Amino acid sequence: MKSSNPIFRDSLRTQYYSLSERPMTVLGTMNKLLLLTLIMITGAAAIFYQFYLKHYDFVNIVTTVSIIASFGLAILLAFKPDLTRYIAPIYAFLQGAFLSGISCFTEALYPGIVMQAITVTFVTVLAMAFLFRTGLIKATERFRSVIITASSAIFIFYLISFVLMLFHVNVPYFSANSGLALFINILIALVAALNLIIDFDFIENGARSNYPSYMEWYGAFGLLVTIVWLYIEILRILSRTRSK
Repeated sequence: MKSSNPIFRDSLRTQYYSLSERPMTVLGTMNKLLLLTLIMITGAAAIFYQFYLKHYDFVNIVTTVSIIASFGLAILLAFKPDLTRYIAPIYAFLQGAFLSGISCFTEALYPGIVMQAITVTFVTVLAMAFLFRTGLIKATERFRSVIITASSAIFIFYLISFVLMLFHVNVPYFSANSGLALFINILIALVAALNLIIDFDFIENGARSNYPSYMEWYGAFGLLVTIVWLYIEILRILSRTRSK
């Protein structure tokens, strides 16, 4: 099983499978996802309260620190999935702080945009789940190969762009409001949405293959990574259309 999500890797079955542990289940994974989501909402609420108090500089600093720290934790868990049950809650809280920060500032510019982005993200996740469950979109080897290639290219582009922006180098894609930038943004959001198909497939096959129970945390964490990515892309698309 391959996944374009870097959190999921093909070696997991042979490396971490153990008959002595309770097997992974789809329901257990969804319960873990719900818990991580609640933790993420808690982190978001904490930063929203600071924004409400007009501590804008503090919110800006926390937002930056949160994205850097959560990125580091995601890389760590990609190689140490057995630590997910301990680190995933921390990651979820940091992601909540990060998302709340960018959402608050964006909402201040375009009132109502955050609720729109949340709604579109929620509907997209449900639509992908329906397409996967009905078999209208299947996680075939060719499908995985295309999504892996596209996701890897996007990841490298974002990583390089982030480093450049730390050194105050302007990246046109993030500052421009052209039709081309919007088109690329929509393509990236589509890739993020299609990642959900592969993530669902990983969780279902993990349960079928009797992965150990801690992999429920790993599956929930990986799915959360994709959903957060999708939300950010949708928020950016709506921001571009509003600014026009």
